[in-house]
Amino acid sequence: MAALCRGRHRWKGLKRLQVFTRNFTGRYDYDLLVIGGGSGGLACSKEAAQLGQKVAVLDYVEPTAKGTKWALGGTCVNVGCIPKKLMHQAALLGTAIKDAKKYGWQMPETVHHDWATMAEAVQNHVRSLNWGHRVQLQDKKVKYLNLKGSMLDEHTVRGLSKAGKETILTAKNVVIATGGRPKYPTQIPGAVEHGITSDDIFWLKRAPGKTLVVGASYVALECAGFLTGIGLDTTVMVRSVALRGFDQQMAGLVTDYMEAYGTRFMWRSVPKRVDKLSSGTLQVTWSDTETGREHEDTYDSVLWAVGRAPETKALGLDKLGVQLNKQSGKILVGPDESTSVPNVYAFGDISEGRPELTPTAIKAGKLLAHRLAGHSADLMNYDSVATTVFTPLEYGCVGLSEEEAERRHGKDGIEVFHAFYKPLEFTVAERDASQCYIKVICERGGHQKILGLHFTGPNAGEVIQGFSMSLQCGATYSHLLQTVGIHPTCAEEVVKIHITKRSGLDPTVTGC
Repeated sequence: MAALCRGRHRWKGLKRLQVFTRNFTGRYDYDLLVIGGGSGGLACSKEAAQLGQKVAVLDYVEPTAKGTKWALGGTCVNVGCIPKKLMHQAALLGTAIKDAKKYGWQMPETVHHDWATMAEAVQNHVRSLNWGHRVQLQDKKVKYLNLKGSMLDEHTVRGLSKAGKETILTAKNVVIATGGRPKYPTQIPGAVEHGITSDDIFWLKRAPGKTLVVGASYVALECAGFLTGIGLDTTVMVRSVALRGFDQQMAGLVTDYMEAYGTRFMWRSVPKRVDKLSSGTLQVTWSDTETGREHEDTYDSVLWAVGRAPETKALGLDKLGVQLNKQSGKILVGPDESTSVPNVYAFGDISEGRPELTPTAIKAGKLLAHRLAGHSADLMNYDSVATTVFTPLEYGCVGLSEEEAERRHGKDGIEVFHAFYKPLEFTVAERDASQCYIKVICERGGHQKILGLHFTGPNAGEVIQGFSMSLQCGATYSHLLQTVGIHPTCAEEVVKIHITKRSGLDPTVTGC
């Protein structure tokens, strides 16, 4: 027993010595501290731990104006990609039920969707992912701290718990990966009090009912699409153009299909106010930007999808001297994700000029972990990153839009191959395929390097994912022609494409 006591005293003494030496020699609590437990932050932290680094992750979710909150995993897992794709799938199944009759299935005359059943199943899956992330961090020896982090200096982070308890942590390097949150148009009376955002929609216990979606970003159109698909009366209010930053011809096809699908669009309209009536419904007043005339209608829910703001305000970056883009609020970073302050790095949605895409953040985070551990000097390649908009008719793309290709190379410097096609699945179901379209943008001269590839149709993400690797390898139009297609698929129409816009010929695919 005496020996055990001596051992305890010796350990305490060693511990005091260790702390004293650490402070004296400039050592830190951790090799790497990551602020933000989203997909990118988790990927960076786990990769760094695998490389022998001592790592901690701080993650804290501020509840929305409606009180919605969630666990570890960030936007993608909790209120983004995952629940969105699952609800999109629910909507696609509704369309499949309609198609099934043409394929011989005897279906009841009326089929109803139950929001509560879907929401519970989706939320249970999300919770399983939250738990999985906790387990992974534990398995990889990453310390998880449910604290709201802010910077005190380039090596020191203050963590604040929900109860207000403060914890001071130090690290050789600090990585900021806090992402962004949806914006509220606070200048519009009633917007915050009566509206919801994409941070709320997936956690509603009851169906949102007749819904007005304000905005025309991919988030707006995806939400409007699955709401329409499950049978809800849905309207999209658009100030100017849909899918800004995407190829505008493709954007037009997406919204045309949605209108035929049942989603209403109010173009060139801006909301003025939202009032809650005694009945509980929401009265929205808006104006037509062309005529100036005001209009009113009532809705059960108003979903704001008017952009996202980076989570930078509470990080103490101004005092630290981390440079931000004053307009966007995002952090200015170099090619290696470094900020203007040594030992402080940032990546993902919070960084200026980076694609706001989960796989991009994951890849960038892993590469950063390797560089900080001294295992690699490889930088993230942000060119030709593929993406898909999960609207009722999916739109996938990689590379340049036609507008951007023209801007960089000139109208006479590019060749655009295109085709309207009909998916085989649409034929028996007698579905309209007039918006199913493929566009391949190439350099006009030389080997006709492919600059961009755009596809609207079923499973667009699956199609574009395969072709995106070819663009990384410098694919040319001749490579496309040399590729044998898989028959009968929608993707084979890409490798069969041969009619140019310049020719003026009808690009409609005929035959099988």
